[in-house]
Amino acid sequence: MAQTRQDGFTLIELMIVVVIVAILAAIALPSYRSYVVRSNRAGAEGFMLEVANKQERFLLDNRQYAAPLSALGMSTPAEVSSNYAVTVTSSTVPGYTVTATPIGAQLADDTECGTLTLTQLGVKTASGGGARCWR
Repeated sequence: MAQTRQDGFTLIELMIVVVIVAILAAIALPSYRSYVVRSNRAGAEGFMLEVANKQERFLLDNRQYAAPLSALGMSTPAEVSSNYAVTVTSSTVPGYTVTATPIGAQLADDTECGTLTLTQLGVKTASGGGARCWR
């Protein structure tokens, strides 16, 4: 009696492939998430610098800084507002502070930097104390 040959994968071969995919996922997913967090932070920082630029133009025209973003004719873009709450505060001494507070997943994932601030003097800080928060 002749034996028929069956083509296919053995359970061992299939398990080896599953292990390889699991190892690749364990390496790739944290790296990807870190990239997304940095990208979201960079978007917020860029918007904060735009606000600072508008504040300086507003000062030249009105001899004072604007407190709400609406006074500058600005609103927070959707890609920034989904990850950060951006506020502008003005002081009695000519000055302002732009603050970006992380919300949602950005709050949970960006423990290195936390809340970002920018003042009229160009001082950039991060509540998390990370050394490379502002690039």
